[in-house]
Amino acid sequence: MQFKKIVVIGPESTGKSFLCKQLAQHYNSVWVPEYAREYLLTNGKEYTYEDLSVIAAGQINSEETILHDLSELDPGNPAKNQPVFIDTDLYVIKVWSEFVFNRCENRVLNQIALRNYDLYLLCNTDLPWEKDELREYPDIETRKKLFHYYKDAMINQSAPWVQISGKYDKRLSLAVDAVDKLMGNRSFKL
Repeated sequence: MQFKKIVVIGPESTGKSFLCKQLAQHYNSVWVPEYAREYLLTNGKEYTYEDLSVIAAGQINSEETILHDLSELDPGNPAKNQPVFIDTDLYVIKVWSEFVFNRCENRVLNQIALRNYDLYLLCNTDLPWEKDELREYPDIETRKKLFHYYKDAMINQSAPWVQISGKYDKRLSLAVDAVDKLMGNRSFKL
């Protein structure tokens, strides 16, 4: 079975994980957490260029595991007909790698070209910064610069995408509207 895959991306502290949780709950579906958070919490927040390849592989594995588990569900299970929400994808690894290390491994770039998604939700930097042990860029100028890297990635790929801005309730409303349109019409273009 082919699930609709919706990726939520953007700079850190833009509400990606929270939005994924809200969307999964709204659609009675599932979401794929960001693997980088798990990896860094387990291995320490200091990372190398080589760690990003490990994180990329872990993100793909997490996504594939959840998709496989969904495909094994009973055909009558309502989750089989719902979209799957993915908290970041390899574009995040690409932006992160290029921003921090000024380069990105070909394996990551090749996987970006091979993987297909149905919709991207690009979270803007207009939420207040929330400090946590893994976040690196609290200043708004750096966050805005990173947002433009993500926006450029969205413009230069083929899947439809929507910019998500505003307070949390507005973000959810924009995201639900985009997902509903996508689910209602296979040829929908944003």
